[in-house]
Amino acid sequence: MWLNLQLFGFRALWSPYFFLFVISLGVIYFLITGPLRYKFGVEEKPTIKQQCFFYLGLVLLYIVKGSPIDLLTHITLTAHMIQMAIYLIVFPILMIKGIPVWIWEKVLLKPVIKQIMKLLTFPLVSIILFNGLFSMYHLPFIFDLTKSSPVFHTSFHLVLLIAGFLVWFPIMSPLKEFAQITHPLGKIFYIFGNSVLITPACVLIIFSDVPLFAAYSSNGAWIQALALCVPGDVLSSLASSFQITGPEMFSSMSTLEDQQLGGIIMKIMQEIIYGSILAKVFYSWFSPETLKIDPLPATVPTNDVN
Repeated sequence: MWLNLQLFGFRALWSPYFFLFVISLGVIYFLITGPLRYKFGVEEKPTIKQQCFFYLGLVLLYIVKGSPIDLLTHITLTAHMIQMAIYLIVFPILMIKGIPVWIWEKVLLKPVIKQIMKLLTFPLVSIILFNGLFSMYHLPFIFDLTKSSPVFHTSFHLVLLIAGFLVWFPIMSPLKEFAQITHPLGKIFYIFGNSVLITPACVLIIFSDVPLFAAYSSNGAWIQALALCVPGDVLSSLASSFQITGPEMFSSMSTLEDQQLGGIIMKIMQEIIYGSILAKVFYSWFSPETLKIDPLPATVPTNDVN
């Protein structure tokens, strides 16, 4: 497959403009949290852990949205689901953990933004918003529409990403104003609810006995989808010179098999991520300190038998 993908050229494979965008985000973070932090009245630098979270998030962002994986998402649904799991679930967590609290305060505690955030981070609202948008996005007619329009594609992915941030704020918000679930048991139910609500979209994809998405099964729609990341002149040249006919040229799986595997991959990755967070919540709840048994008193009183 890799040799075949080389046909699309360097720009389609490695997205140099997006690479520069990601690098710019890293430079801005370094400057704001480093030399320029004094201009915001802040002296404390971000911890090594915070910096690792942030820069790891940027690396993953480029991998799923700028590397050949992004091109593969227009060829196989399996690659698309891997992209969605990292982009919508893992990346927001790393950013929330990596950005210093004072930056969140300056952005989110503005009067109007604060009120909107209070509403959108209410647990029932945030969990329905994220999972509802995710399921809506994978309705065939909406999915195919996003694959046919760069503007709609970018807009919907941005809205999904914002919802991906909001869904984590009730349980891991860096600001107490939006941390609306603090008890470990509440966090467990919230994460479990997330796992349940995302399941219908995965089930629809896994158990369908026909290809659902024209972007992977119809040659015309597939070429439109490729145009989202492949320059027009390259795509025109390939269409005439190599007579590319569809995703099957680049994959050993049938469209239906790829669709089913994509749904399975999404569900498995989601369960692994949510399971890891649940394990962390359990560990913090039943930490060694909470499991300690009160020591026996130094002297044990005895009954006077006389």
